[in-house]
Amino acid sequence: MKRADVVIVGAGQAGLALSHCLGRTGVEHAVLERGRIGERWRSQSWRSLRLLTPNWLNALPGSPYQGDDPDGFMDKHAFVASLEAYAGRWQAPVECGIEVFSSRRTGDGFALETSAGAWSAKAVVVATGHCDRPSIPFATKGEPLGIHASQYRSPGELPPGGVLVVGASSSGVQIADELARTGRRVTLSVGKHTRLPRRWRGKDIFFWLCRMGFMAQPLDALANPESARRQPSLQLAGRPDKTDVDLATLQALGVELTGRVRGIADREIVFADDLATQIAAAEMKQARLLAEIDRFAGDARPGRREPVAVPSAWPQRLSLTDGSIRTIIWATGYARSFGWLEPLALGADGELAHQAGVTSVPGLYALGFRFLRKRDSNFIGGVGADAQAIAAEISRYLDRNGRQAA
Repeated sequence: MKRADVVIVGAGQAGLALSHCLGRTGVEHAVLERGRIGERWRSQSWRSLRLLTPNWLNALPGSPYQGDDPDGFMDKHAFVASLEAYAGRWQAPVECGIEVFSSRRTGDGFALETSAGAWSAKAVVVATGHCDRPSIPFATKGEPLGIHASQYRSPGELPPGGVLVVGASSSGVQIADELARTGRRVTLSVGKHTRLPRRWRGKDIFFWLCRMGFMAQPLDALANPESARRQPSLQLAGRPDKTDVDLATLQALGVELTGRVRGIADREIVFADDLATQIAAAEMKQARLLAEIDRFAGDARPGRREPVAVPSAWPQRLSLTDGSIRTIIWATGYARSFGWLEPLALGADGELAHQAGVTSVPGLYALGFRFLRKRDSNFIGGVGADAQAIAAEISRYLDRNGRQAA
């Protein structure tokens, strides 16, 4: 049996950030990763993906951005390389290719069963990421091909013909944009979404969100934290030319918009008659936030942004048998899979139950999940402050309960 004071499960940016923080305070620990460092960035995203946040915002603890393109957007390959370099620089004790099958509280710590044998630890940290298990609300059989956005790689790897993209948050609009630019006929099913400009008043939108304290808002400052957790990701893209990718730009490329998917019946996919309502709600939220930025900037001249043109009509149904749609891409988000944890750690919804990353199971912590402690908890640049806080919690816990026997 292998032993560690702390076992961190997951070697993405959250697990590595915490490893750095624990290492600086002398806490003995191990990072177990079922794949490679940054595995989800490697294998569950499309080839041309770039980060949504500008380079200056993506620093990890002990590693401020020092490149020559602070306002650029790193591609996923460069980001994975930066994670590997970060782990190497701080000699993070990462063990790759080890899957954790179960973690159970014992009398004085945790017993973990893994693909490489048993481990014991005084504390365990779940750093497996918010984007865990792909969520597909309606399954299809046979043709057309149905895949989750995490399985999409490039236009050339799809069957020829039309594509239906379901979901208009960051992944959905970026995939629709890439497909449309190759000449594909694309239909985008639009549900609840958050539209924002890439740049506003000459600055990246995140400049304003950070400067106003919006990204660092703690959970207890939000009127409805649970509603905030359910908010869709920002409708943004990290394009090198820093241009917008949203419903308006997709319309200009010939992408056809329709409402959210209601269901599949009689080999037809059925859409809700809510496109205008969804667009109006997103436009209203955007206008409120941009007006706040204008006031913060102290400029009495409000900025202007062209609204999305609501189509006079949009499809209510699409046939799955006439060949017009050859692929459905479900950009419909993720669920979390915590079957390897003891039931006491989970809430009624099956999610990991915690308060600011501290669970009700003594010695069990969470890191890297959306709104863990603040609005940017699952952002690359936001995980560092959370990692420092969780490292402090762990140190206090170990001081009270002792360390592992050698």
